Amino acid sequence: MVRLSVNINKVATLRNARGGNNPDVVQVAMDCERFGAQGITVHPRPDERHITRKDVFDLAPVVKTEFNIEGYPDERFMQIVKEVRPAQATLVPDSPDVLTSNAGWDTKNNLGKLQEIIGQLKEWNIRTSIFLDPEEEMVESAGLTGTDRIELYTESYASGYIEDRESAIEPYIRTAVAAHAAGLQINAGHDLDLVNLAFFADRIPNLAEVSIGHALICDALYLGLENTIQMYLKACGCYV
Repeated sequence: MVRLSVNINKVATLRNARGGNNPDVVQVAMDCERFGAQGITVHPRPDERHITRKDVFDLAPVVKTEFNIEGYPDERFMQIVKEVRPAQATLVPDSPDVLTSNAGWDTKNNLGKLQEIIGQLKEWNIRTSIFLDPEEEMVESAGLTGTDRIELYTESYASGYIEDRESAIEPYIRTAVAAHAAGLQINAGHDLDLVNLAFFADRIPNLAEVSIGHALICDALYLGLENTIQMYLKACGCYV
């Protein structure tokens, strides 16, 4: 079974467009869990264009499944996770001004930096995951960082799925096999949706978790949040 963590950034984006507290990010997170989601993901960026620092602290005591905080591990991010102690911290190599996460870590050239950061997260008893492109050559050094998991960055799979899904998924399968052999658990995320998720979840060996936000929230506008989460759970292989 592949676990579904719902990224609620886009809920915060909608709220922030008008100010106030509608929609209520905390209530939506609680509803996602009530509807079957097995985790909640947030990415508190420095400009707070969606999830804010306050949101993270408001969510921490109410998330009852797994709280995953994603972000670039600068001093601000590390202070947040130190205080909140989420179940998982997912490290991305984004610069603060990018629109959305758009690449995995170069684990070879950032090995020392990642070892230091992950060592600190381990002292705080926080499970770690690092964003990784589907490149086998990055897996060995990913293992040397001390991380518990990798999160496969799935944009290239999603963009190539319609034209040739077998070719699109092939490097992900190879990378997942290498990661499992290195003792790493496997997460995935970015542009996964109801069209491409089931095939990915079925074909990637030892896939533990997917984090999905934008597509899921868009689908919920048409299908309703509860129904949408049930559909994504089914695509993950969770028969509810």
